[in-house]
Amino acid sequence: MTGRQNHTPFVSSHRPRFMRLLVASILMTLAIILSSGSAALLTTAHAASAAQASTTLPAQNFPIRVFFSKFPVSVTTNFSAVFPVDRVSPTIAVANFSIQLLIAGPTLSERDAGYFTEINTILSGPSNCSSLPVGGPDFKLMLNKKGSVTEQGTATLQFCRTTSSPGVGTDARIKAEVMATLKQFSNIKKVVILTKVGHCFGDASGRDLCLK
Repeated sequence: MTGRQNHTPFVSSHRPRFMRLLVASILMTLAIILSSGSAALLTTAHAASAAQASTTLPAQNFPIRVFFSKFPVSVTTNFSAVFPVDRVSPTIAVANFSIQLLIAGPTLSERDAGYFTEINTILSGPSNCSSLPVGGPDFKLMLNKKGSVTEQGTATLQFCRTTSSPGVGTDARIKAEVMATLKQFSNIKKVVILTKVGHCFGDASGRDLCLK
């Protein structure tokens, strides 16, 4: 009688080692993928943070002053008497911005305290400093110019709209306001003010003495 054959399946001694290597390889691959994903997420988060920081940086402001007339002194005592109020310019073009604020006039509380300007009441009509049929700037400011002639330290402000002044008192007050507001800046030593057509503002002689 033939002895029973052993039918127990053969198991290689190398199989457990192979499985361990396979599992280790899979785990290593997953680790690399997760590591790459984390790095990408960190990079994206860093970029988003940098972008947000770049858009939330505070704008630089420049302290300036605007010189207004003040009642009753500038009306009854001295037409050229002007008084400063503090303002802040968001642009480095401080001279230009200060005149814009002068034309805008004093705040309500400043008006209650007697500050005023007539510059915003004498301007009318379209601006000849713009090609558009409406709108356009009220003035143009040229540094280191006396009219069309180059002159270091002189600023020329020319109105772009028609000016209609009621009298010499208004003329004197507006000239004093503009000159004091512009001369606060160290690079401006002299100021020339011209009308829309290029004549000296407030020059009753008609000889354009401000350009001489």
